[in-house]
Amino acid sequence: MKAKRSDLAQQVLAAMGALLCAASADGQMLDPPGQVEPGAVPKHEAYLFAHMMHGDYWRLYYSVSLDGLHWEILNQGKRVFDQYRGHADICKGHDGRFYLVGNRGDAEPDINFWVCDDLIHWTKYSEYVPDLKRVPDFPKAMARIGAPKVYYDRSTSQYLLTWHTTHDLGETDLPEPYWAGQRTLYATSKDLKTFSNPPRKLFEWDMATIDTIVRRIGDRYYAVIKDERYPSLDWPTGKTIRLSSADHLLGPYTEPGPPISPSFREAPTLIPSPDGKVWYLYYEQYPGVAYGLSVAAEFSGPWFQPAGGTQHRDWDKYSVPAKARHGSMLPITRAHYEALIEAFGRRRSMVEKGQVE
Repeated sequence: MKAKRSDLAQQVLAAMGALLCAASADGQMLDPPGQVEPGAVPKHEAYLFAHMMHGDYWRLYYSVSLDGLHWEILNQGKRVFDQYRGHADICKGHDGRFYLVGNRGDAEPDINFWVCDDLIHWTKYSEYVPDLKRVPDFPKAMARIGAPKVYYDRSTSQYLLTWHTTHDLGETDLPEPYWAGQRTLYATSKDLKTFSNPPRKLFEWDMATIDTIVRRIGDRYYAVIKDERYPSLDWPTGKTIRLSSADHLLGPYTEPGPPISPSFREAPTLIPSPDGKVWYLYYEQYPGVAYGLSVAAEFSGPWFQPAGGTQHRDWDKYSVPAKARHGSMLPITRAHYEALIEAFGRRRSMVEKGQVE
């Protein structure tokens, strides 16, 4: 009798284990919201991720996606435009063309722009040299320009160019004074040929920020920032992604809200989901060189982080090419997607493994 009870107990335990595994695999690992039903027409057909790679900083690479979650690198993992230098950021401009911004290095004085119709054939468009010595209320600015970003605001018919510049803090107990001194600066332009002068600080509040992007969502403007103070008990939000908002493009912006990412994340980039009802906010994890994702239905939150970025297909709900670093994502048409595939080709190994359509 005891032997039968023991066998029965083992069977029950095995059945419970199987159920728990099934629940873990199927019941608890929900897919991120924002996808369209099979056969439905997506509001956003495809996406481009323009980025650099670990080991080849400042250079331009492309990855693409049809769902905004699973990305494949193009051109056999090689550069797509050798003349480019910078932290790639692309916007669609006043004339329907695409504009790409970059800089030759943080110690170089110029910000450069390229333009194209098809995201393939870039030509030099203009350059801008901000006068950092004339920034109001920003004494001891250093001759440094970091990660310029460009956004075209259709409601005001102007471009907002942002970048970060540090300044000399003098004697300070703050860790990493070079980074603690970073502030987000800006200039505006109607055509990316002439710019407002002098450049100014974007935020009235005084806090270290880098990698700032601005978007109009509904009737408000949102600044997505990296809090660049080093994390500590006195500053627990350090090195996280945070949000600030304003009624107008140039502010005044609210003080940043709570973190929407873990610490040691940077280079945020934002896309709408295929159905247009959800936001996908990506950011780089460093120094591990991986990407994280926060998801929200309303930009004001709440935000959550789905499982991903581990390079394990049975666990990840999103995947970014290994070693991809700073860049920007944007929605593109299916025609642009197909043209990019034709121009640069897919990575053969991914197609053979059935990881792409």
